[in-house]
Amino acid sequence: MNVRQCLSVIAILAAFASPLQAAEGSGYGRVKPSADGTGIVYLGRETAAVMGHEGADWLERPERVAEERPDLLLAALALKPGMQVADIGAGTGYYSWRMAERVGPGGCVLAVDVQPEMLAMLRTEMKKRRADNVVPVLGTTTDPRLPAGSIDVVLMVDVYHEFDHPREMLDAMVRALKPGGRVVFVEYRAEDASVPIKPLHKMSEAQVRREAAAAGLQWKETAETLPWQHIVIFTKGR
Repeated sequence: MNVRQCLSVIAILAAFASPLQAAEGSGYGRVKPSADGTGIVYLGRETAAVMGHEGADWLERPERVAEERPDLLLAALALKPGMQVADIGAGTGYYSWRMAERVGPGGCVLAVDVQPEMLAMLRTEMKKRRADNVVPVLGTTTDPRLPAGSIDVVLMVDVYHEFDHPREMLDAMVRALKPGGRVVFVEYRAEDASVPIKPLHKMSEAQVRREAAAAGLQWKETAETLPWQHIVIFTKGR
């Protein structure tokens, strides 16, 4: 699937897809919302409130290179030319254009966000960087709107903990993966009290693995090469 084909698929989805009505099934509960929380509990974890587009400057902060080491994350992803990659919760496209360089003109990056304002900023950034193989996609809180069976790698950086329907989102991502495709969670380490991030915006490796397993994903490996974050990688069974 080249960039033109990616655009065609997304155009079809935009024309015919309608937002799914989420069914809160097994594993969900509710509590009184805590600070920075939604009150929605999934498999024992309260989901965090979403950072709005007003906080977009934080995504592009100069310190992020040292704090997150995107070079090390990209090395762990092992992207290859021609791959089709999804950047879920892409925001301003901080990782989208970096991945686009690695998959090359024969591949593409579907940059998904639920906030139109974020996608507007992403388009500006991609134009500035001439990242023509990045395709913005307006998702919903239950569906990233990815073509079925088309994606090699799904990447989520500091975003999964904010999903208010994590099970539905993961199920949709699994459907979008090719056989053997990977889902990569990058989350601030809850096990490390020295990581200067609010508690609901961190996740333990054990919790990530528990929630991914509920969606049928198979754990492959966990890399602890980043300063503050886990890289937890799962695969879709054939």
